[in-house]
Amino acid sequence: MERLQLLYKTSQISYIRFGSGIKPVFCFHGYGEDAASFSFLENYAGDQFTFFSIDLPFHGQTEWNGDLNCTTNDIRDIIEVILGENNQQLSLMGFSLGGRVALSLYEIMPSQIDKLVLLAPDGLKVNSWYWLATQTWAGNKLFVLTMRKPEWFLGFLRWLNKLKLVNTSIFKFVNYYIGDKEVRRLLYARWTTLRKIKPGLKEIKSLIRSNKTPVRMVYGKHDRIILPVRGEKFMKGIEEHCTLSVIHSGHQVLHEKHIQEILPALLH
Repeated sequence: MERLQLLYKTSQISYIRFGSGIKPVFCFHGYGEDAASFSFLENYAGDQFTFFSIDLPFHGQTEWNGDLNCTTNDIRDIIEVILGENNQQLSLMGFSLGGRVALSLYEIMPSQIDKLVLLAPDGLKVNSWYWLATQTWAGNKLFVLTMRKPEWFLGFLRWLNKLKLVNTSIFKFVNYYIGDKEVRRLLYARWTTLRKIKPGLKEIKSLIRSNKTPVRMVYGKHDRIILPVRGEKFMKGIEEHCTLSVIHSGHQVLHEKHIQEILPALLH
């Protein structure tokens, strides 16, 4: 595994390269994780693929400078810098937040993508909290206030949990991410910076059909963050090109212990 850096505009982008196969796969990690989340794949598929796993803005060792704005075009341009003159087709693999990135990339460069591997992907349903906080003026102001003084929101969330309007998994998840000052700072920076990466699902499904792009989705049976039903709805109309498997896992499907379920999605 090789850790590399590249200068993109004013930012230092960190990524890892591993494997020696002829087929390139670009990997995008989940929220709060980093490029190394995919490194175990080298032991199982490194002879067939060369993996490029990128630290997203405000994750891992990437130093994102300038304004809080990273678009799908930015990610595409970073991929092009990494590949250089190599114009061969590539596969995209994304977990959770990284699934949203992969879907959005496919939308703007479908002819270059020979496969989409989506592990419990975000982006198939609009998260109302995320939309409110990042896409509206009033919601963003409230988001800033909450990141500075989160007590009111924690109390409100606790009340919703008691009324069973928010499940316990979501409550614990959100409580963790706003209970610490540094974690809140990163949450604001990450959500805001990636806010414009929004896949257009109708257009993506049309492109999948016209390009006959294989799509492989893997969900956790016990996931309470991103439910398999979202993938089932997305599959409608593209069943000929798309498969979905539900494994015995929670949200963290990207783990070496699930390699027997992940590997077929990558290989077939």
